[in-house]
Amino acid sequence: MRMKKLSAALAMVMAAPFAHAISAVALPANAPADRSFGTLEQVHAFYDAMPTGVTVTETGRIFVNFPRWGDNVPFTVGEIRDGKVVAYPNAAINRENLNDPSDGLISVQSVVADGRGRVWLLDTAAPGFADPKPKGAKLIAVDLVTNQIVKRLVFPDNVMLPSTYVNDMRFDFRTGPEGTVYLTDSSLRGPGAIIVMDIASGSAMRRLSGVPATSVDPTFVPVVEGLPLTVESPDGKRKPLGVASDGIALSADGKTLYFTPLSSRHLYSVATALLRDANFSEQQLTAAVQDLGEKGASDGLEADAAGAIYAGDYEHNAIRKRLPDGQWQTLVHDPRLLWPDTLSIGPDGYLYFIANQLHRQAAFRSGQDQRQKPYSLMRLKIDAAPAPTR
Repeated sequence: MRMKKLSAALAMVMAAPFAHAISAVALPANAPADRSFGTLEQVHAFYDAMPTGVTVTETGRIFVNFPRWGDNVPFTVGEIRDGKVVAYPNAAINRENLNDPSDGLISVQSVVADGRGRVWLLDTAAPGFADPKPKGAKLIAVDLVTNQIVKRLVFPDNVMLPSTYVNDMRFDFRTGPEGTVYLTDSSLRGPGAIIVMDIASGSAMRRLSGVPATSVDPTFVPVVEGLPLTVESPDGKRKPLGVASDGIALSADGKTLYFTPLSSRHLYSVATALLRDANFSEQQLTAAVQDLGEKGASDGLEADAAGAIYAGDYEHNAIRKRLPDGQWQTLVHDPRLLWPDTLSIGPDGYLYFIANQLHRQAAFRSGQDQRQKPYSLMRLKIDAAPAPTR
């Protein structure tokens, strides 16, 4: 009998908070909300294929690239001229040569002006992130006066793995007969690495392959627009996107290389002299890498002439700046800055970058392509000059 009374009493207590209906109204449009800051300018709107890379030359010419990831890509490298994007250096070079993978452009991931009158095109030879085609991954330099190819460097077999996806690059003409180029291998399914190539000979070394600084952070779960960024694994389950070393920047004096995995919030650095020294063992090199702490999750990096480093922050729709003393500041935060990709400093004191909604692709949204055109080339005034390459 006592148990029945106790149960009835408990029922009354539990029901008491719900004795009266709680009224509510729709949240007012003018309720306090996330605030944007910083002034973004749109340089170009893209209504066709999705771009990933941009570079601005010392004379102000702008080049972009469109990797062949599934969109209709009539040309993989273009120049913005008079408000339009045209194939560069011409339409013929932007077609794959089925008989010679080292010839035509297959799928360009990055374009970089070298400050010496050339623009370099980085061909992954891996459309759709497939295994790179043998002898297809390459660097092509185009003279900006003649718009003709003046250098072609095919990556040697000793630096290429079946999983290699060459991603971004930085040049230093203070070392080697014709200079040195540093590149990231941002593999999705193999070890990341830094590739060091001598421009004169085309010889290259694979450094820091598979070490923590060039690898996916196993604890990292990216969250963009409030949703975890996941992909379907072979077993049908979804897992966080895992991309190895991606963004790269070279200090103004050429002595330090900065790099970051896309799937990480940490920035790393290492002395370039050690990277170039074949006698410096991988174990020694790994020990020499510095973890500079968290910077946010970035796709692209860039350096200026005054010693600052710039990084996208794709989880927070932001661009951040690392001062020479190591302190970080956020330059712009804007909900329209959807996935800031490659960064490039122009001769006009602006930082240029692509916002391409990469995270809204079908692979990350359970088969639904949620990208909304146009994609944007944006810029932000920073009153800084690009880091010199010589």
